[in-house]
Amino acid sequence: MRVLLGFMVVVGLLCSTVVPSNADIKHRFGAGAHYWTTIEDIDVDNVKKDGFAYLISYQLRPASLIKFGLDVEMLPESYGGAEERVYAPQAYLVLGSFIYAALGIGSYYTDGEFAEDPFFNVRAGLDLCLLPRIYVDINANYRFENWDSIETLDEDVSSDTITLGAAVRLEL
Repeated sequence: MRVLLGFMVVVGLLCSTVVPSNADIKHRFGAGAHYWTTIEDIDVDNVKKDGFAYLISYQLRPASLIKFGLDVEMLPESYGGAEERVYAPQAYLVLGSFIYAALGIGSYYTDGEFAEDPFFNVRAGLDLCLLPRIYVDINANYRFENWDSIETLDEDVSSDTITLGAAVRLEL
């Protein structure tokens, strides 16, 4: 959790130092969904190998090739063996415009607690301007994670995850 908070502070400080003028700053708010699947086979009854997740998203674009993103993912109850819905707040540094790459860090929140260890995410995607001020983001992600920090299971369950997703954002 400390790593996630530290990363968010660094993102905030970067936002305040790379801004050329307030007129150039763009804010994007949106929502999306993605399909996720584990890399390794999981043979545990209460743990799903794949599924859909939904997210809400905010991006700050202080320069044409730099964006900072904050997402909150909503994952199903059986994600990682959790007994309740799982929320995953995340922070991203995005480099690029139409074609982009991003690095992110996040944590899981379920049953009133944050996970002990953060997860790390590598993303590549396309950011398409559909209409003026409306953007569609199509992306692929590789998430480095340890599911043991979500829920204690009888068996050791740990697998990195691949996702394919899309989000629609409105630029203000």
